[in-house]
Amino acid sequence: MTSQPQQRPQGSVRYDHSGRVVLVTGGSNGIGLAICRGFSQAGASVLCADIAEYPDLNDPHVHFVRSDVANPSDCQHAVELALEKWGALDVLVNNAAIQPASSYVRLEDLKTQDFERMLAINFSGYTFMAQHALRAMRKQQCGVVINIASGQAHRTTRGVPVYGPIKAANVLQAMQWGVEYARDGIRVLSVSPGAIDTPLVRATLEAQGGERELANRHPLGRIGTPEEIANAVLWLSSSDASFITGTDLAVDGGLGALGAFAEPYPMR
Repeated sequence: MTSQPQQRPQGSVRYDHSGRVVLVTGGSNGIGLAICRGFSQAGASVLCADIAEYPDLNDPHVHFVRSDVANPSDCQHAVELALEKWGALDVLVNNAAIQPASSYVRLEDLKTQDFERMLAINFSGYTFMAQHALRAMRKQQCGVVINIASGQAHRTTRGVPVYGPIKAANVLQAMQWGVEYARDGIRVLSVSPGAIDTPLVRATLEAQGGERELANRHPLGRIGTPEEIANAVLWLSSSDASFITGTDLAVDGGLGALGAFAEPYPMR
């Protein structure tokens, strides 16, 4: 008899982040939205920085600021707003990222505008936001920065010529910054999701008709939920993970352990 896939968990918040201040980029949908809600439910004050409005403006713990992370001034403003509003910045989650459908091509066919926008948001945006956040955290002598990377940072496939390399850079950013700022009481990490049930992934799978196929590739027999990534972020940001820095956590249902991806499916 074959075992059934493990069911998606329905658990509640496990960590208390009361009194902490958290900045989440790209927090208005998908993984970012789950992270904002997770920290809010855990008692933190959350600043959601996104170009799209936060969907639950009635949440008293979440404040929204319109922000394009590709713009250094927007990144500076977001950090300054958190400091002005709450007097500190305890956690930065670099999550905003794009993977346009038109970027699933060979390198020779990649549009310059797709490459430049992905580089600006997925790499430069992480750098600009961390630059200002780390400056504030260094003055505090404490803080946590978490980069949301991707399973494609570690294993690749055909048809994604720049997304994976940029996500690999997000992992190396966390390693470098983790070493650089460890003596300042700051921890820096990255999380590499596998295929997660987000609007971006859902749209791509519906177009390709490959949802069941992709789910079956995972040893757990399903794709992940945004809340499962949020749970990992909440744990890594807590004191329970106080001796962890400069490293990456794969939250991918075992997909990376298989050694390779066979087709160009989105990983977050």
